[in-house]
Amino acid sequence: MMMIWRLASPNRGIGGAAQLFSRTHCPNQFSEIMQQTPAAVASARLASSATKSKLSASASTDRQMEAEPSGPKILTDRLPGPKSSELLKSLDKIQQTGSVKLFIDYEKSIGNFMVDADGNTFLDIITQISSIPLGYNHPALIEALRDPANAAEFVNRPCLGYLPPKQFMDRISNALLAVAPKGLTEVQTMACGSCSVENALKAAFMRYMDLQRGGKPPTQEDLQTTMYNKSPGSPSLSALSFDGGFHGRTLGALSCTHSKAIHKLDVPAFDWPIGRFPRYKYPLDEFSQENAQEDQKCLENVEQLIQDYKHKAPVAAMIVEPIQAEGGDFHGSAKFFQGLRRICTQHKIGLIVDEVQTGCGPTGRFWAHEHFNLDDAPDFVTFSKKMLLGGYFYKPEFRPNQGYRVFNTWMGDPSKLILLEQVINVIHNENLLEKVEQTGVRLQGGLMSLQDKYKGLLANVRGRGTFCAMDFPDGPTRDKALERLAMHGIYAGGCGERAVRVRTALVFNDKHTDILLDRLERVLTELK
Repeated sequence: MMMIWRLASPNRGIGGAAQLFSRTHCPNQFSEIMQQTPAAVASARLASSATKSKLSASASTDRQMEAEPSGPKILTDRLPGPKSSELLKSLDKIQQTGSVKLFIDYEKSIGNFMVDADGNTFLDIITQISSIPLGYNHPALIEALRDPANAAEFVNRPCLGYLPPKQFMDRISNALLAVAPKGLTEVQTMACGSCSVENALKAAFMRYMDLQRGGKPPTQEDLQTTMYNKSPGSPSLSALSFDGGFHGRTLGALSCTHSKAIHKLDVPAFDWPIGRFPRYKYPLDEFSQENAQEDQKCLENVEQLIQDYKHKAPVAAMIVEPIQAEGGDFHGSAKFFQGLRRICTQHKIGLIVDEVQTGCGPTGRFWAHEHFNLDDAPDFVTFSKKMLLGGYFYKPEFRPNQGYRVFNTWMGDPSKLILLEQVINVIHNENLLEKVEQTGVRLQGGLMSLQDKYKGLLANVRGRGTFCAMDFPDGPTRDKALERLAMHGIYAGGCGERAVRVRTALVFNDKHTDILLDRLERVLTELK
């Protein structure tokens, strides 16, 4: 079980919160809850590391579940409905809208259910691309927003790398260091996943060059040549990534992204090595020997690439997802990841484990790489999405030795740390990681039963916790399944060439599982 380590901090009441968050501004289904919220969130914050932070009764997930509808309900005969379609036309006049699917009524959305502008109610199993930790409008987050003691941090967004607020250390301790991956003692906040990856890559390159210089300061030649993108100040180094991986859309991160051509088309890219990521045969227990051989081939490929780039652009960083989430939900075994860790240690390569999509509990562990029992911690773990802000944990030796080397205006957002602290409290107090693991067993068991029943239509069910996926015969069939799922009230998403992925909130339970399985079977029957 995860232990939350907390620092003592002042009591925070919520008296007078109506001045900040009036009933007319509350989510519709939460108006009653808001009026019944106690006058104080808690009487004290205890310094004892062994003491749990208690949630007020109105801040519990039980209250959120009580406000949920009984199930999905589609009112329009097509999607998007008329109101979403009209809004889409308006938006299209001022920006590219090719990715916009629906317009959402976030006041009416609650828990695991999302309501669109036309009043259609969906069971949401993609959750804003895996970014909603506790479902929509969780009471604990609403309480944090209504707390007057938090108002200044919501209103005054600071330049965190320059003038952080006085509460910043408490916020980091309670929201981030409380869940730091084992072996990583430092953390850098960022605004999003892409900039988290981008700056982790930079920190790895800086560490590599510091080792090359033997810890000596850069020379005058280094300082002069880097201004013109020339060596030695701008060295020829590389980051090894993996075929099928996704790490973001900024320039360095995009050079490590290999999931869809449309992400990269027309954008210059670095000539960096691209390793082979395992492609397993399923069921895993029937193909253990073949999959072990696949692991070995992939590790040998990585070793060869490091040698190939040794004199061309030495590999200073390696970046990998615990599960290739955008590329098609491809998994690697513990043995594969243990091998990557050993290779990076041997060659003094900074190992970046990208947990932007897998972090914060959807696999049943807070960090997905915890499933792999690595001999040593990764050098970096990047995060965002369910963590509500971006950033990365890292080992002390990868801290840049000068200010402004990893820097931007925002460097994150302290208001998101306020919300994340409440997310961590809910996860801990309600044992959500254990519940995710239990729900995942039921969910994957149900999906496998459907796979057996609809052979030739559904295949390769796989996952950890509720972070799972299934394959359809081809992309067009998958896309048709997604369209029909939406019309049956299940809002889902695809990944890779032919997979449907499941990315639930942490409050997804057996009730929601049964709804999903029932609606999915209806779709499979229609497609059969």
